[in-house]
Amino acid sequence: MAYHLSQKKTVKAGIVKIAKSQIDKAIEEVDEGIDRHEVVHQVRKRCKKLRGLIRLIRPVFPDYAKENVFFRDAASELSYVRDSQSVIESFEDLVLYYDDRAEGVSFETIRRQLVERRDEIADDAAELEEKLKIFRGRMVEARARVKKWKISEEGFDALAGGFMKTYKRGRKAFSKAYENPSTESFHEWRKRVKYHWYHCRLLRQIWPEMLKVHRRGADDLSDYLGDEHDLAVLKETLEKESHRFDGEDLERIYTLIGERRSELQHQAQLPGERLYAEKKTHIARRFGAYWMSWRR
Repeated sequence: MAYHLSQKKTVKAGIVKIAKSQIDKAIEEVDEGIDRHEVVHQVRKRCKKLRGLIRLIRPVFPDYAKENVFFRDAASELSYVRDSQSVIESFEDLVLYYDDRAEGVSFETIRRQLVERRDEIADDAAELEEKLKIFRGRMVEARARVKKWKISEEGFDALAGGFMKTYKRGRKAFSKAYENPSTESFHEWRKRVKYHWYHCRLLRQIWPEMLKVHRRGADDLSDYLGDEHDLAVLKETLEKESHRFDGEDLERIYTLIGERRSELQHQAQLPGERLYAEKKTHIARRFGAYWMSWRR
């Protein structure tokens, strides 16, 4: 099933069907995926989508805390593989962005060392296979639980609380990120934006044309903040592994990282102001009206 609620199903039926679909796809990706690194990337996204799904019904879903921790921990067991690759991708994007300043030859050593680090981390294929096997088993367990999920409300009443809570937290995180800029505050904001984006995807059929614009704004904002966070992780990785690299090259890369992060933070501000222009009750009331018209 596509990642959105259906006009003809109850909220509970729709939530359960979407959850089963995401879990089934994760199991299928483990079973059929040839590139194990890509498999890790895909199944971690499934877990994020599942966590976004249950956040939408959080106040009326008694098992929320347990299931949220379950999917979070299942994905985190595989994060080390994906993180080592994303650091390389972030480095390559940075050098490409500053192509006129980042003389590629002098930075090739850094890239080579990052690749060696990734290969060292992922060298034990048997360990990765075992972790994927454990992950698959957890998904099978989760699927059996999903059909027993209890949701205490129906209609938009089942969704409004979770929708508002996530939106309110994103609004607060946005303000905090610019009042007290830090790696942690921008990363926290990014997570809240991502969850709001998932909620808009789940609700996109209530008014497809309007929600398409809103979703795209949230998606673009998430990309800015995701790139900014990836650069923060890249710098942290280079600092921890500084013994691998030439000191002068590191200082030049640190300068470029700092400039690009500042630029991305600036680019995120206007989309953030637009996305969080309303108070939580106003946007929830608006989306609730769309829902009622759609369901009628």
